[in-house]
Amino acid sequence: MNKTLLFICFIIYNAVFSQATSNAGVDILKGKASIKINSEQKSVSGTVVYNFHVMAKTDSLTVDARHMNFSEILLHNARVRYRYTGDKLIIYKKFRSGKNYDLTISFNTTPSKAMYFIGWDEPNRNKELWTQGQGKYTSHWLPSFDDMNEKVEFDLSVTFNRAYVVIANGDLKSVNVSGESKTWNYDMSAPMSSYLLALAIGDFDKKVIYSEGGVPIELYYRPKDEVKLEPTYKYTKQIFDFLEKEIGVAYPWQNYKQVPVRDFMYAGMENTTLTIFSDRYVVDTIAYNDENYVNVNAHELAHQWFGDLVTEVDGGHHWLHEGFATYYALLAEREIFGDDYYFNALYESAKQLTDLSKQGKGEGLLDPEASSLTFYQKGAWALHVLRSQIGSHAFREGIKNYLNRYAYKNVTVDDFLREMEASSGKDLNEFKQTWLMNKEFPKSEAFNHLKRNKSLRDLIRLKDRRDTWLSEKERYNLLDSILEGNYYYTLKQEAVVQLKKLPLSVAMPLYKKAFKLKDLKVRQVLSMTLDSIPPDLQSDYESLLSDQSYTTMENALFNLWRNFPSRTSIYLDKTDGIHGFNNKNIRMLWLTLAILTEDYNTVEKSSYFDELSGYTSSRFNFEVRQNAFIMLNELQAFTDQNLKDLVNACLHHSWQFAKFSKSLLTDLLNDLTYKIRFESIISELNTKEQTFLKSKLQ
Repeated sequence: MNKTLLFICFIIYNAVFSQATSNAGVDILKGKASIKINSEQKSVSGTVVYNFHVMAKTDSLTVDARHMNFSEILLHNARVRYRYTGDKLIIYKKFRSGKNYDLTISFNTTPSKAMYFIGWDEPNRNKELWTQGQGKYTSHWLPSFDDMNEKVEFDLSVTFNRAYVVIANGDLKSVNVSGESKTWNYDMSAPMSSYLLALAIGDFDKKVIYSEGGVPIELYYRPKDEVKLEPTYKYTKQIFDFLEKEIGVAYPWQNYKQVPVRDFMYAGMENTTLTIFSDRYVVDTIAYNDENYVNVNAHELAHQWFGDLVTEVDGGHHWLHEGFATYYALLAEREIFGDDYYFNALYESAKQLTDLSKQGKGEGLLDPEASSLTFYQKGAWALHVLRSQIGSHAFREGIKNYLNRYAYKNVTVDDFLREMEASSGKDLNEFKQTWLMNKEFPKSEAFNHLKRNKSLRDLIRLKDRRDTWLSEKERYNLLDSILEGNYYYTLKQEAVVQLKKLPLSVAMPLYKKAFKLKDLKVRQVLSMTLDSIPPDLQSDYESLLSDQSYTTMENALFNLWRNFPSRTSIYLDKTDGIHGFNNKNIRMLWLTLAILTEDYNTVEKSSYFDELSGYTSSRFNFEVRQNAFIMLNELQAFTDQNLKDLVNACLHHSWQFAKFSKSLLTDLLNDLTYKIRFESIISELNTKEQTFLKSKLQ
């Protein structure tokens, strides 16, 4: 074949193929999947049957299916011609307009992403399996549709080891037992995008509560974490009931489930009826005071309307997901914690967005490549301002009409704005230009909104005076009145920060006054700002070790250890056995300080090091491992096993942890001693790890 003819054939082939990958004119109605998961082989096999309606005649149908093997593909139970490209399955048939078809696909695969097997390679470890399909990844474990504009009513049956609990979208209709396996049969009653199809499997118990409207809310937890159930899911019912009332549209699904999992890449994911979230938010009553699940809880629940019920057409309309979920989560927190909390949250995001603009990195909300800060925080700001411009009544009516009109459909920003214009009778072109299209954050308008809150007005005024000249007496009296007064905690935090503007001898009475405050947030700032602790404040500062805040305890332990060497044993004894957050922040620090303190429990030092060193193992969640790497790097005390664990960490599915690990590995390889050590352990790594390390050494 000559080159010209070959080129023509290539053009024709690609034109045909590009048409074949489009499902225009086809509506996928229902998907019924039955799968079996093999945890040892980390594989999935099964069958999915899709029922679809042809609206306009076509000669092909495309299903996304990545790196799969197929044992049978049938159309109406008859063999059909198809082609597989490695990521797309193209069915060839002259489909008739107005007719329904059933497509049956039997497959098996070993997913490279989207389905994660946690702990199955290691003995004596909690084992979990969960999925994360956001965007276009469900097709790694189930033949499905990566286009979020294709909405399907999915029913899912999962066969797995009977010792575990399987959780999926929709209602659990039945569980069938067969030998050592169970089959869990879940039913969805309404369509959703494929990326919202989800599974979570593990050793879970649950508590069921009910919303005011009678919706079952299933709160999952590991049996060992039962004592953390209440602080983890605090305010869940209140959040649910508030959002239903505020949004004005009833919760659109059969039930709602929340499951914490290990090594999740994000804070949470709003799969339809099934939010999967990071177990970092499984907290005890102390950790709740520092970092809790309340905001993430509200954010992911809001997505059940904004993102799941109505779904963006494409990334250029991502504000309709993340900006809305962020805004409604703030409204829920306002309901719980009050106006001052709400306006302070807006203030913090306004500062970040203003800094982004100052750096020349501002982004429009209609930019599909915009950052999370823009989509989430600027998006929430846009809704706050829109509500202010058109009034709460028109805003609520517009939201309700928008959700009802586009329920179970895909939407654009203009679809939303039309509804808001209709409900308010106002032209929103200027709003669109200023808040959605403009790259710069409208700082002046935003801060005018903030100053409507008295606490924010006072805080901004106080911060404006941080670096301006005030007489000692004037500043002293100002800070004294704040610490004495009935002000929101953020104002008192700023007062503590500004105590450094006074000579210590002058500020001492105010420090004493601040230490007597019971507000944990104010005392937390004291733990962070007093790096050098005056002897007169020693006993006051020591009281921070007893605060119900793991952040404060961590800061206080380190600063006391550094400032008062003669009392290090007392501080270590007092904090022995406290682990802190799920990342073991206090325990890691304690072990490091115990190792560094020469005369402290010398016979136990080797066991302290063994414990610290052991936390880099893949047996632990990635946040624990990362903390251990940080501490061992400070000590410059990596064992060969730690170095092997570091190479393993570079290949972790969490991109944040992998990025940290690769950066640390690069730093160590710049040291010739460590480079030689890494070269010496290559043969002890698995094939994938060897390939990776060799590429770094070269």
